[in-house]
Amino acid sequence: VLYPFGPEVGDEATHHEDDGTSPEIFLQENFSFFGRAHRSLYVNNNGVVSFGTMVPEFTPQPFPLPDHHPFVAPYWADVDTRLGGDVFYRQSRDPQLLARLAQDLAPAVPPGDPLPQPTWAFVATWDRVAYFGAASDKVNTFQAVLASDGVTCFVLLNYGDLQWTTGIANQGDPRTGLGGIPAQAGFNSGDDVHYYNVPGSRTPAVRSLSHRSNLGVPGRWAFRVDHFEATEGPPETPGSLSKTPEASWT
Repeated sequence: VLYPFGPEVGDEATHHEDDGTSPEIFLQENFSFFGRAHRSLYVNNNGVVSFGTMVPEFTPQPFPLPDHHPFVAPYWADVDTRLGGDVFYRQSRDPQLLARLAQDLAPAVPPGDPLPQPTWAFVATWDRVAYFGAASDKVNTFQAVLASDGVTCFVLLNYGDLQWTTGIANQGDPRTGLGGIPAQAGFNSGDDVHYYNVPGSRTPAVRSLSHRSNLGVPGRWAFRVDHFEATEGPPETPGSLSKTPEASWT
């Protein structure tokens, strides 16, 4: 499910630290997220790709957030790479990667719409990362991929093995990495209106993201985000859900 990552494909990595982030990364192509074009981003160790500002916060919150920070959260939780793992990232125009992305994104497009033909991608990978306060060797592997043709923009969330949900600062068990406030997955537009909480977020079921999908490929989720319209109430309260076709669940 994961796209190639690591030093052998030219990835850079964040420092091994608690609540660390990358420097500001200037993009080779604008990336439109909920109707706003962004030219730079940050890769945050705690499972977030953010626009405009870094996000070192380690306690996941349901969207929408009141602080106007737009970001993608493949698995927002309290990561501590001092205890294990790496956070890799790169921009790419590699034809082989772009062709694979075009193929993998095709099922996310409604019938009759043009098929995706990305010309640029950004790949962020959390490889075997540990949790804060870990007293075990449990680790998580997951990935966020941004892809664009200059106009239409997609995010893919890819999940490998997810063994933990919570660090000890969020009341997780140091031996199991479970309990407390589990990880959050989804999108926050930053306008306090448009957002998406992936089902299972901030519950023990978030670990099942590696077995579920909205594409029929276990562990892979794809969303068009330049005009993303799916809005959901916080996970703990009932709410209506307006889904775009590309956000339908299987």
